[in-house]
Amino acid sequence: MRRLMTAIAVLCLCASVSGQELANFARQQQKVVSPEIQGDSVTFRINANYATVVTLSTNWLKERQPMSKGMDGIWTVTLPLPEPEIYTYNFTVDGVNVNDPVNYMVQRDGTRYLNMLFVPGERSANYFEAEHRGTVQYVWYDSAILGINRRVAVYTPYGYESSKSKKYPVLYLLHGAGGDEEAWSSMGRAAQILDNLIEQGKATPMIVVMPNGNPNQQAACTMGIANTEMNYRDPAFANAYVRSLCTEIVPFIEKHFRAISKPASRAIAGLSMGGGHTMQASQLFPSLFDYICPLSMGAAPTDESIAQLQALKADGYKLYFLACGNTDFLFDRAKQLDETLTTLGLEHTFYVSEYGHEWRNWRLYLNTFAPLLFK
Repeated sequence: MRRLMTAIAVLCLCASVSGQELANFARQQQKVVSPEIQGDSVTFRINANYATVVTLSTNWLKERQPMSKGMDGIWTVTLPLPEPEIYTYNFTVDGVNVNDPVNYMVQRDGTRYLNMLFVPGERSANYFEAEHRGTVQYVWYDSAILGINRRVAVYTPYGYESSKSKKYPVLYLLHGAGGDEEAWSSMGRAAQILDNLIEQGKATPMIVVMPNGNPNQQAACTMGIANTEMNYRDPAFANAYVRSLCTEIVPFIEKHFRAISKPASRAIAGLSMGGGHTMQASQLFPSLFDYICPLSMGAAPTDESIAQLQALKADGYKLYFLACGNTDFLFDRAKQLDETLTTLGLEHTFYVSEYGHEWRNWRLYLNTFAPLLFK
């Protein structure tokens, strides 16, 4: 009996100590809310009591913003709220770049992870989650052209799994330099944009295929797979990725997904490098895609490209949507392509937006041209 009472007393003491430690821990942790939108301002905070200098870097302000330390050790800065969009930011604490530890919304840009600030409004409405959501999955295909097994991201719309016989048109959505098959999902909010547009009845339900446009990569760096060696000067690798896309990925998707296998049900779009791939694919394989959307890209005319565009015109297509920002460093090239298309009599849309070579434009473009597809 005495041993039992001793054991109970020890357990009670341990519970008391444990409870006290948890209480002390809770008191030591300051409740931090960051970022916090209040009216027309936004406040950023970070608990860094040990720090001597803390600043905030954002992608909408050129200069680092100094932060002020409070008595509780929490550093704070309040800024005017930018216009509706998705923005990125991070802190610099005593010279070390760190993410906001209380903001779980992050995106990956190459090897960098950055926090996201969502500013709600008309422009960004479709970047938030819809009521009915599709599925993004990753599948692998074998590329005989590139000699490696490669990963592709595939979005299927809400209802795809429950409708076992319905077939869908396909958008091949290509990333830019430095990106991979995760870029349009991580930074472009492609799934959310398509979910919202489809739910609103503005876009045709479609499959969206997001390949890896780096021919020496099997998959995104997050997979930890080493890149393969590739001699890009070897004629065997000329337009290798575009040839793989058109002759390997397209057939693979149409075999393994319920995709409609005809040009009127295929679209291709891409940003920057992916815009170049879009142009190459549509010109080298003019009968494959009826919807062509190069974004933030263009080119001066050459004898070869003129002949290819004339062949595209003769073959026929339903939409040519060219888009670029008016401060984009490639805007002049986009204007050259616009002029070439006009001179050759290829009907097209030249959509000019504000800003430069950045995701705020590419999300806008997808949100704009997706409702035009497969009509």
